[in-house]
Amino acid sequence: MPISSLSYSVTQSLSCSVTPKICVIGDLMIDHYLWGSCERISPEAPVQVVDVKKETAVLGGAGNVINNLKALEADVTVISAIGDDEAGSELRNMLNTLGVGLYLSVEKGRKTSKKSRIIVSNQQVVRYDKESKTEISSMTKDSILHNLTLVIDYIDVVLLSDYGKGVLGDELTCSIITLANSKNKKVLVDPKGEDYRKYSGAYLLTPNKKEASLATKIKIDSKESLMMAIKQLKDDINLGVSVITLSEDGIAIFDDKLTLKPTVAREVYDVTGAGDTVLAALGYMTALKKDIYESVEFANLAAGVVVGKVGSATATLDEIEDYKSSLHKSGPESHIKSKDEMMKILSTLKTKGKKIVFTNGCFDILHRGHVSYLDKAKSLGDILVLGLNSDASVKRLKGDDRPINTEEDRAFVLAALEAVDFVVIFDEDTPYELISALKPNILVKGADYEGKEVVGSDLVDEVQLIEFINGKSTTKTIEKIKGNLC
Repeated sequence: MPISSLSYSVTQSLSCSVTPKICVIGDLMIDHYLWGSCERISPEAPVQVVDVKKETAVLGGAGNVINNLKALEADVTVISAIGDDEAGSELRNMLNTLGVGLYLSVEKGRKTSKKSRIIVSNQQVVRYDKESKTEISSMTKDSILHNLTLVIDYIDVVLLSDYGKGVLGDELTCSIITLANSKNKKVLVDPKGEDYRKYSGAYLLTPNKKEASLATKIKIDSKESLMMAIKQLKDDINLGVSVITLSEDGIAIFDDKLTLKPTVAREVYDVTGAGDTVLAALGYMTALKKDIYESVEFANLAAGVVVGKVGSATATLDEIEDYKSSLHKSGPESHIKSKDEMMKILSTLKTKGKKIVFTNGCFDILHRGHVSYLDKAKSLGDILVLGLNSDASVKRLKGDDRPINTEEDRAFVLAALEAVDFVVIFDEDTPYELISALKPNILVKGADYEGKEVVGSDLVDEVQLIEFINGKSTTKTIEKIKGNLC
């Protein structure tokens, strides 16, 4: 998976900046967690019996956007509505603890949203909700808009976190955007539903691919359909810039052209709240006057941090910086493995359904033909393992004046290629023993093996032969060098 090309240091770029002042308006809720273990099935019904060990609660919905902004050390103002209930009081206390500017309108009889999740061994097994979904009253809408007029001159951007729970109805949302635009304050929205007209005039929306497909009535299954949908959103909703989040494929941007910003590779444990993190990160960078491309790269990194945590999570500037740095710590040496190490790695990868491709050779003086061959080999599966003849093996095969480069040097250069996932050095004349130990799915050799027996073909699911580039070979390179020397 490609990683973000973010070139700046997060802490160096942002730590000296003024503190961004951000107003969050939207559906507040409490994410409630019951953590436990399960060792038996109930005798009353075929369900797990969970022994609860711990109980926690954090802000959810728009509250998770607020949490993310506070983790980024932003100055946050919150405007919303809650019910006159126990959950509402709990939510207010949680926000006060965060130290945000608080403008909460209390609506009698309304249920404050509280979502309870039961977690067993870091796996969510069930969720139950208590909440009101009806639109807030006219009096509450007026109160929210009035509160925004009180703070609009003192903030940099407005974030609307719409969870469809009744706070951001059509009329209020339009009024918020109109007021913000009149003061030259950008509005960023995490949208809800299929009709986005109420968000008209916002700076940007952050729908995912499924949400954008529903809103535009365009099935997004290609670059062409993505282009149609993202442009339609920009034009129809009168956005400053159009954005669609693409899960593991990153984020698409349309300003005057389509740009795809790839995600960062990370083990995903829980995507809960990842959309909130993206909105917060984009809002944070927009408030700091960063352009959309730099903002999206930052948001990709922040999202990469939070999906590696369980539950609604946040990413601090230090965590984002550490994560960005860790993406570049995998040097070529880490891709050079022993046979035993490779056996263990492939055993795990196979359980995840990865298709393993194997090829081998001396690769003494690396040239274009080698790189083209390896690119084609990698395209046949998920993981490419290269068996590299040791120095002793090359001498036996090629003569005493070979190899030109040592096995350590050859392995290092090969491991640095994007197409090569792992390099394993073997000392035998053929890779049969290595293939037998690694048990790859596909064995790749050059097209010159057409009609010949391929060593190890009896150990794999299939053999693929790849054409070489004419005129490109180590032998010809050596002959050319010798000719020039003479």
